[in-house]
Amino acid sequence: MCPTNAEKAGLAQRPPRILSCGAVVARRHKNDWLLLLLRAYQYWDFPKGRTEKDETPMQAAYREVAEETGITDLSLDWGEDYIETGPYARGKIARYYLASTQTKNVILGIAPELGVPEHHEWRWVTRAEAYRITAPRVQQVLDWAFTRLT
Repeated sequence: MCPTNAEKAGLAQRPPRILSCGAVVARRHKNDWLLLLLRAYQYWDFPKGRTEKDETPMQAAYREVAEETGITDLSLDWGEDYIETGPYARGKIARYYLASTQTKNVILGIAPELGVPEHHEWRWVTRAEAYRITAPRVQQVLDWAFTRLT
């Protein structure tokens, strides 16, 4: 069988781009910033999820944070700037905005398809703890966020 032009160009092997949007949620604590991390299995990450039909990435980020944490008072104090991760998990790209909140308590939302929370745990963490418990993909996002927070 002859390869198609897309196969020749290497495009057929690339998985489709799946955009997941969320936020690095920061909360002032004394003279420092705490960041909200969520744990699913052994992985710590920021609240995020797939964009829905006719939804902008920013709308998806706000919706996902609210669904996963109950936090609705996000403020984009640093503008609409964002960072995207490189592809992971079969072509998924995660886009994160930096937002602040005054909310301390988190309510893990129930995932409708699972009937239980998607995440197992949440923590407000310091910079040092965030680096200690996250994977390199998330640590790149931490670097980006902390350059804006300080």
